[in-house]
Amino acid sequence: MALINSAAENNITFVRPAYFIISGFIGIPNIRYYFVFLCFIYILAVVGNTLVMIVITLDRMLRSPKYIAVFNLAFTDLLSSSALVPKVVDIFLFNHYYISYNDCLTFMFFCFTSIFMQGFNLVVLSFDRVMAIMYPLHYQMRVSHKLILSLIAFFWLLAITLILIAAGLLTRLSFCKSVVIQSYFCDHGPMYRLGCNDNTPNYAFAGSALVIILGFPLAFIVGSYCCIGYSLSKISTFRERVKAFKTYTGHLSLVAIYFLPFTFVYIFGSVIHPNARIISLSMSTVLPPMLNPIIYVLQTQEIKESLKKLLKTRVTSKINIQQ
Repeated sequence: MALINSAAENNITFVRPAYFIISGFIGIPNIRYYFVFLCFIYILAVVGNTLVMIVITLDRMLRSPKYIAVFNLAFTDLLSSSALVPKVVDIFLFNHYYISYNDCLTFMFFCFTSIFMQGFNLVVLSFDRVMAIMYPLHYQMRVSHKLILSLIAFFWLLAITLILIAAGLLTRLSFCKSVVIQSYFCDHGPMYRLGCNDNTPNYAFAGSALVIILGFPLAFIVGSYCCIGYSLSKISTFRERVKAFKTYTGHLSLVAIYFLPFTFVYIFGSVIHPNARIISLSMSTVLPPMLNPIIYVLQTQEIKESLKKLLKTRVTSKINIQQ
């Protein structure tokens, strides 16, 4: 810290600190209980998403374009949880608040890439659902494995490109004011605000990226469900409309779990207590990876049937071995 202050006093225009200090949860009462809760959430997320990936891999009936997107969502959720929760627990539960400059950028890269992909995966799933309801007779011709894989690859490339640009813009900043990041991980916004030179490009890019990762996916999903609602309104009986709509409740639940907390925090973040904001943001990043596999297992008949079949096969094989 003395080195940084000395650099500022000598009018050195560029200072790259050796480390940052992550201070997000420091000072919050009884926060250790929250970390125990995070560990519990992490275990459920790892088990749930791994189970979904295994079921889709083993059951050939689930190798449709839709379940390619579901597999990618489970993989992204697993990556997101593994990139964020163990490091956060290590930082705050074991008091390892210091993180090197390069490690901080790496931490930010994996966290944001996986968080971005969670939203983009919901776009792919929305596209699949709207095509299924709008073109039921031509769905298999219009939505192929190649198309879904191409969409997923494009969104992965987009997410990686966005975060690389964000990290690149951070490297041009001089951190001569402070090295204390007011967040629970190496968050782009709190980091660029520490810069003592012009951070206008960082601010402009953050606003543009927010539109791309939240505005565009949410607008597309809302538009797709307007189309779905219009198509379902043409079904003759109310009971059939309700039955058809139930097939989309799982995806709608995922959309609500992902977008509503972020939207609430970014709209009302300035009027809520900083500690409440940090807790809310952390919950919005760690809860979806845990809840997504639960929702898909409970709401998707194909996965439930596949899971039952795999469990039945395993039990039968054990009985045969014992005999």
